[in-house]
Order: sequence, then C-alpha cells, then structure tokens
Amino acid sequence: MKRAIAAAACLLLAVLAGCQTADPTDGVVRTNEPSKGDVTSFGDAFDGLKTVSDVEYYASDQAVAEAKNQFRAENYGNAGALFFKATQLAPNDGGAWMGLAACTDRIHRFDLSDRAYARAFKLVGASPEYYNNVGYSYLLRGKLQDARSNFLKAYELAPNDPTVANNLKLLSSSVQNIER
Repeated sequence: MKRAIAAAACLLLAVLAGCQTADPTDGVVRTNEPSKGDVTSFGDAFDGLKTVSDVEYYASDQAVAEAKNQFRAENYGNAGALFFKATQLAPNDGGAWMGLAACTDRIHRFDLSDRAYARAFKLVGASPEYYNNVGYSYLLRGKLQDARSNFLKAYELAPNDPTVANNLKLLSSSVQNIER
C-alpha cells in the first residue's frame, strides 16, 4: 500500500499547486461531535490510506495541521486520510472538508471531491477559496469553461489574491496550448 501511495504521489508531482487550504485559525468552529451523514461514505474510499500513524486519536486541529504538511509535501493520499480524520472529529470544520476535496482532486477522485465541496459549501459558503478550489478541480478535469466561471467568481470576491490570479493565468495558458 505504501508503494502504491508513493507511486501515486510521484505521478502527481507534475500537477501544479493551485488549491488553497484554510488556516486553522480562520475562525472556523470545530466541534467534537460524532460524524454524521455523508462522512462515512468517504471512509470507504480512504480505508487503505489510514496508515499514517499509530496514534488512534487526533484533535481536529492537529489532524488538519498534519494534513496540510502532508499536502505541501505532495503526499495527497496521506493528507486526504488526515483531512478525512479531521472531518470525523469535527464534521462542521469547513476547512477540513475543503482540504479533503483538494486532496481527492489531486488523486483524481472527482466523485469524492464533488461531495466534499458540496459539504464545504454548506459550511464556508461562497468564499474566494471555495470558488478558487472548485475552479482548479474543473481545470484538472479539463472542463475549462466551468473552471473559468469559478475562477472569475473567486476573482470578484478577492481581486488581489495571488493564487486566484495565478490560476487565471494557468487557465489562459491551458486554453492557448491545447494539443490536437
């Protein structure tokens, strides 16, 4: 399993970084409520990835912090497992759902990322980060019109955000360099 994760991480190295994850001090309320509803549906997808540590319990903030470190190191499977753990510990943590969605985008599990983005939207609302990440998800899928629409929504909400500006440039270069 570790070799499969390492191989997947190597394949994903070519993908440019374009998603944002929320800062754990961003005012998102984290609770220790038991997981509910669609949370368990993500568990089946990440069962094989939950080998990150021998530790059985993580506080939500600790899981999110470790997940962000794994994401920055391009260990998207491990990061996804940790973000999923955070969503189990604190189902109302919008940042954890955004992180889980970004990880599932990177491993091209768009069915899971769509569900995580839907949950995140209920918690974080129409934020620039949300629209930027959804736009990047569509860019990865090759749905350039949908990507542009979401990047423009993010740009309207945060015109000075360098990540949004870079993603618009990336989209522009993607359109110009279409190979036939």
